[in-house]
Amino acid sequence: MHHPYPFSILNFCTSCWPKINSIPAPYMSSSLLVIPTPSRTALIPGPGACQLPSTLLRSAMHITQLNRECLLHLFSFLDKNSRKSLAKTCHKLLEVFQDPMLWSLLNFNSPVELQKHNFLLGPALKYLSICWYSERVKVCNIEDWLKNSFQKDICSRHENTVTDFLLEVGNRCPNLLSLTLSGCGHVTDDCLLLLLKNCPSLKTLKLENCARITDWTLEAVILYGGSLQTLHVDFCRNITQAGLERVKEKCPSVTLRAERSANMIPDSKPEKKLVFEKWSRKLAQL
Repeated sequence: MHHPYPFSILNFCTSCWPKINSIPAPYMSSSLLVIPTPSRTALIPGPGACQLPSTLLRSAMHITQLNRECLLHLFSFLDKNSRKSLAKTCHKLLEVFQDPMLWSLLNFNSPVELQKHNFLLGPALKYLSICWYSERVKVCNIEDWLKNSFQKDICSRHENTVTDFLLEVGNRCPNLLSLTLSGCGHVTDDCLLLLLKNCPSLKTLKLENCARITDWTLEAVILYGGSLQTLHVDFCRNITQAGLERVKEKCPSVTLRAERSANMIPDSKPEKKLVFEKWSRKLAQL
């Protein structure tokens, strides 16, 4: 059916929250966002809004007239930037933005996104994912003593960003249930140890291509991961087979996966290489 006005009609009921999985996302354009209710239609004017007939305007309601439940449902369809922009329009929508229930899940695609201040951290956070798939990850994964000045300069701009953020999560989000890190080459064992201590309910920990993670993180899992059910340490080159076997022995109920980790070449500092070479030369002389 063709509608003469620039809006989309949704099947949106008054008690919308229980139907969050069955109701399609609202439609937003540069003109209007229209949310019909059983009795009236809510309109959000945009910069390109056109003149509507008086009969439609008389039956319309402003978005701020929706209850908190419906507003939370609407915000749940928006990304972090859109939520922040909408929160700047009035105090009521700012209050919705600041509602902890809106922030139970956070996904980030780069360290830069962690510094945008378009989200809130709080006890309601249950699921956190920081997955960085970029060519720069290869630079981060180079051993510090092998990096040239240009590579060090690239890393210096973000090397503490993820670690500082995770420490903040540990302090403010004690109910965290799931953490996924991928391509976070500067995250260390100490950071994850503190997180495991401060988030005793953590059930899922997935680490992928995190070059600084070693067997000390596995020891922290044994000591503080009492609630942990799933542990992935894929492509983490400083994880050893001995560390994995120890987790299997001490935490038999944990589902452990370590794709390629124990088979990769671990970091070796220059002084260790020199000692090894000296011993090799001595053995060759005998």
